[in-house]
Amino acid sequence: MEITASMVKELRERTGAGIMDCKRALKENNGDLEKAVAYLREKGLASAAKKAGRVAADGLVGAFVNADRTNGALVEVNCETDFVAKTDDFHRFVQELAEHITQQAPKAVSAEEEGAEAPYLLEQPFKGEQTVGEYVAELVAKTGEKVTVRRFAHYQTGENGFVQEYIHMNGKIGVLIELALSDAGLKEKEEVATLAKDLAMQVAAAKPEYVRRADVPESFVEAEKKIYMAQAMNEGKPEHIAEKITLGRLNKMYQEICLEEQAFVKDNNQTIAALVAETGKKLGGEITIVRFTRYEKGEGIEKKADDFAAEVMSQIKA
Repeated sequence: MEITASMVKELRERTGAGIMDCKRALKENNGDLEKAVAYLREKGLASAAKKAGRVAADGLVGAFVNADRTNGALVEVNCETDFVAKTDDFHRFVQELAEHITQQAPKAVSAEEEGAEAPYLLEQPFKGEQTVGEYVAELVAKTGEKVTVRRFAHYQTGENGFVQEYIHMNGKIGVLIELALSDAGLKEKEEVATLAKDLAMQVAAAKPEYVRRADVPESFVEAEKKIYMAQAMNEGKPEHIAEKITLGRLNKMYQEICLEEQAFVKDNNQTIAALVAETGKKLGGEITIVRFTRYEKGEGIEKKADDFAAEVMSQIKA
């Protein structure tokens, strides 16, 4: 039987389960809506959906990198409270999921992501015959909290690449960074491992947004330039002075948002670019920062604030 979009929509409205879970339920039950509802309830997916309106802003950021430093992943999994986030089951799941991503290389968390491409993480087999999504549903049923796999980054490189992870504050912040080496033999050097760890810690602490100036979108630079110029002109500066002030402010902006231009947190007299170049020269080769990803647990998730005064007032009125 053909599974139509309207059938999936109706099942979603009745259970709140995800699109792919609804499609699977209908397919498994030959389009029978009632049986599909029962199927989702049995799998724990319908009960999980009842928690969909809650805000899951706690959780953990986890990482895994293979032994030869060519394949690594960073993942954020959210739940509602730190009580659940601190459990062994939750910690184990996040760590196993990071390792799974390095091995199975999904392209997106689910088909519901904008511009998502298969394979999807939540649909991949995990720990036996169940999928990642089904395992998440089990966690929801077990913990009584909304649990979501929010995002992940996966870096896979060649033998001249070096992938480094860093987890700060027991999973509050996580970083994945990739370096390119002019010679694969440099990977065996202790100085390269030390540099990679220092760079990952730098990203965690200093929150850069780009590796270098060339990575910053021109549209963003132009917009900032206009703002800085207007600010200087509004301060009463002549145009030629305002242009110099604007240039200075742009340079300061680059020093804040570009990793290579930041001052090294362990030595404020040295930039990251100088540190990398110096380390490469010392080892008789070249080292380049390719990319990085920084996740902070719950960043950007709107947390519901309980208005205690309003709650008391409503009860008085009632």
